[in-house]
Amino acid sequence: MRPICQLSIFVLLLLLISSCQPDTERLKTGTWRGVIEIQGMELPFNFTVEEKAGRYVARIKNAGEELVLDDVQIKNDSVSMTVHIFDATFKAKITGDELQGEFVINYADDYRLPFHARHDTQYRFVPVDYTASVPDFSGKYAVQFFNENNTVDALGIITQQGNYVEGTFLTPTGDYRYLEGNVVNDTLWLSSFDGNHLFLFNAVKSGDTLNGIHWLGRSRNRKWQGIKNDAAQPPSSESLTFMKEGYDKLEFTFPDAEGQPVSLNDERFNNKVVVLQIMGSWCPNCMDETRFLSEWYPKNKDRGVEIIGLAYEQKADFDYASGRVKKMKEKLNVPYTVLIAGTNTNASETLPALNKVIGFPTTIFVGKDGKVKHIHTGFSGPGTGAYYIEQQERFNETVNYLINSH
Repeated sequence: MRPICQLSIFVLLLLLISSCQPDTERLKTGTWRGVIEIQGMELPFNFTVEEKAGRYVARIKNAGEELVLDDVQIKNDSVSMTVHIFDATFKAKITGDELQGEFVINYADDYRLPFHARHDTQYRFVPVDYTASVPDFSGKYAVQFFNENNTVDALGIITQQGNYVEGTFLTPTGDYRYLEGNVVNDTLWLSSFDGNHLFLFNAVKSGDTLNGIHWLGRSRNRKWQGIKNDAAQPPSSESLTFMKEGYDKLEFTFPDAEGQPVSLNDERFNNKVVVLQIMGSWCPNCMDETRFLSEWYPKNKDRGVEIIGLAYEQKADFDYASGRVKKMKEKLNVPYTVLIAGTNTNASETLPALNKVIGFPTTIFVGKDGKVKHIHTGFSGPGTGAYYIEQQERFNETVNYLINSH
């Protein structure tokens, strides 16, 4: 065969091979409306996509919050988006204006939920109409969440303009952060996807009373009722966790993310006020507290105060746990010590002087004498408005008192 024929066949084969390779889809920039399917319901959320020099960044929006997803990978016609600091991922096929795939929580067994999204769609439940004539759900509510096993008291805060609504709930163990939604006909709808939690609420109004359902994740749901009350207050969080009789100090030695042991009895903590933060990188409420503490600590560490984070992760494997903590410290610019203390299910066992640990985060204030002075469960984050400011004020008052105590 002549060389020119051989060359022609070679070129033809290359063309055939390249034609069989799938083209890489472009993820469209701009606004998207995403939906995660839970328990036969649709949980909507909004996100944007930006592209700079071939690098994609997505931002999930919940009312006043933006959650940055800066690990977005595209291969052929598929996209994978790691959700901020959390061990969770969106995996979807790109088809023009649509994404179709699943949301996966990687640390949980078979936690996969259907996910789809549409480009250039800005509404949450329905398009926003600030002039809409719909029932007014605005106000403060004394709330109870209940099922056949228990009842939980809470404070509900709802603000509304037209059919657009924002809100949150403050419970004894923390708040529901940023909820956003619409009034659709006569029904209130609120949702939040904060990276690890999937929350969907609805309610109808009868006089000053709301009745609705709260869906949590892939399997749990419960009823809730709220009675409008301008004087309603958050439930107490001050006495849920306490020191057992006969104990006034905590004793522990846990490794840091590099495997080096750290004890509360180490010399660097002697004669200092120590704030212990019981937390986990999987916990959005802990993320709110960690942001606050990360800003607070550099301004106050020279006053004789230290912070130790006690991370309780989703797996006992040290390499897994330290990897999650390192990522959290990097993303949130955490300047204080964080230790690998255990898993989210064995916190009480690792700190036997406590009656129990029932909420993440839990904040323990240790005086200069090494004795536990105060314990607070939960954290009212920035989504709670004035209660976030009150939370900071109480924190500062407690630390100032301990610093000035002898």
